[in-house]
Formats: sequence, structure tokens, C-alpha cells
Amino acid sequence: MSELSAVCLPEPTAGRLLGSWQWDVPALLLVAVLGGLYGWGAVRVRRRGGSWPPARLAAFALLGLGAIVVTTMSGLAVYDRELFWPAAVQNVGLDLLAPLGLALGDPLRLAVEALPEGGAARVRRALTGRIVRLLTFPLVSTVLVLATELTVYFTPYFDTALRVGWLHELMYLHLLAAGCLFVLPVLTREQALPAWCTHPVRAALVFLDGIVDALPGLVVMTHGTLIAGAWYLHHAPPGSDVHHDQQLGGGAMLGIAELVAIPFLLTVLARWARAERDGTAAMDRRLDAELAAAAVASAVAAPVDAANGTANGAAELVRPWWETEEGEVAERVRRQGPGD
Repeated sequence: MSELSAVCLPEPTAGRLLGSWQWDVPALLLVAVLGGLYGWGAVRVRRRGGSWPPARLAAFALLGLGAIVVTTMSGLAVYDRELFWPAAVQNVGLDLLAPLGLALGDPLRLAVEALPEGGAARVRRALTGRIVRLLTFPLVSTVLVLATELTVYFTPYFDTALRVGWLHELMYLHLLAAGCLFVLPVLTREQALPAWCTHPVRAALVFLDGIVDALPGLVVMTHGTLIAGAWYLHHAPPGSDVHHDQQLGGGAMLGIAELVAIPFLLTVLARWARAERDGTAAMDRRLDAELAAAAVASAVAAPVDAANGTANGAAELVRPWWETEEGEVAERVRRQGPGD
């Protein structure tokens, strides 16, 4: 697979792109391994009496693994050495779309719930290890995604990958791994990010990442020099405008990046709202428990004060509970006021 033939494929149409498929053995093996491990984990959780949401399973299989299959084996893969725009769609799909689907399935939490106690502890230790913490640190992972895209297109990396089969497969894996470094830690329910990465901070980081992810598409679309120009001038179908083809590829990268950013941000915002709702419900339960305890204490103390006839005891009983009780809830009510 050192260099492909110069025989040109027919002009791509919607029908040809949908109907053209080819095997990609390394990608197929990766999909089989990831899907098998995920399915095994979901079955194991259910056998142990737990449950795993079907929505996460569907997101992992259809959006995550499905994106890998489509980008590496569909008509995009058939035409990626003939035209630039199918290759651009491939790369941004592996870099952004597939990681989002995999992360929505939350494989890190599944691994912790499915593995024995020792295995789960090792997974958590790995997530908090120095190297993983450095690579998944939000600003570092964002820069890695941007650097990966720019390196692919503005170094000999992409041109060489078109000619060398094993490097082409390695580029696929590189793009997928770079995208997962940012998305997986943000969406997992495991503690894979620093404590200061609260839901508001994550929402801000995802918004920033959406802007950063748009930059490669803009640069490719407006770049005056052809990317892998010698290759595409030689292999493009007759009558193709290679410059226009590159503009189409950059526009597709930009559009897909923004489309992926929307559900990504909405997911983070939904989890933020759910966390706030759960926190409020927990605070209300705590408040009710302390109020009930205060009422019981008042009922017990009332006969004693009545027998003693102490004015101080009577005055203490008529004071509001938040003025006499100690605790976080009482302190919060004193600080904010009973009306709040």
C-alpha cells in the first residue's frame, strides 16, 4: 500500500457516495474491540443487579462507533484520495463527532461499575495519574486538538498519509484519540477533571472549544496554497476544480465543528441544570429534617419550662428555630433571611 494507482474514480454523486463502501480492517477491528468491551460491561452491570441506560448504549454504538465506520469505510473513504473534501469530512468526523458519541456513552463510568473492586480502583487511579491529568487538562487538550488539525494539514503529514497506507490508519487513530482527550473527561460522571472544573466552568470550556474547533476549517477554506496539491492535481476526477474542492472541504470542517458544538454544549448545560435541581432537593430534605428535629426538641422542652416557670425558657421557645439552632442550614437562613 505504498502508493495508489492513478486511475480516477467517476465523479462523486450522492448515490455513489451512499452506495460506495470499502473494508478498512484496522478500523473494523477497533470498532469490534470497543463495541465488544462496551457490550460486555453493560451486560456485567445488569447481571450484578444494576442498570445501564439504553440511551448511553445507543449513543456509543450509533453515534460513536457509527461515525468511525462511516468515516473510514463509506464513500468518504472511497473518494478521500480523489478529492480533498471527503478527506476533510473524514478527519473532522473522527476528531469531533465520533468522540462526542463515545463520550455520551460514558465508557469510563461503565468500566468502573462493571469491573471488580480492584479493577475499578485501578481505573480511577489511572484517571488521576499525572500523565492522564496533564493530557486531559482542559486547556491542554483543547490545544492538542487544534495542534492535531493544523499539523495534519499544514505539514507533510497529510500528503504522506495519502501515499502510505499504515500512516493513513495511524492518522485516523491520532485524530480520534486527540478528540477523546477533551470530550471524554468533560462528559463522564467520573471525577476525571480538577475540582475547579464545575458545571459553569465546563460550559465555558465547551463554548471556547467550539470556537477553537472552527479555526482549522476557516484556515483551510481561506488558505491560498493547495493542501497536498501535487497529489490531488494528479488524482482528481477530470474537470474538477481542486481549489474549489479545498474550499468545500474547509467549509464542511467549519460546519461540522459548529454542529457538533451545539449538542455538546446543550449536554453540559442539561447536566448543570440537573445538578442544581438535585442539590436544591437535597438541601430541602436536609432543611425538613432539621426543622422536624427542632420541633421535637421544642415539644420536649416545653413541659420543663412550664414547670420551672422560667421567663428565659419561655422566651427561648418563642424564638424562631433558625436563631437557636446550630448547623449549616440554620446559618444559611440567618444569613439570607427567612423570606428567602
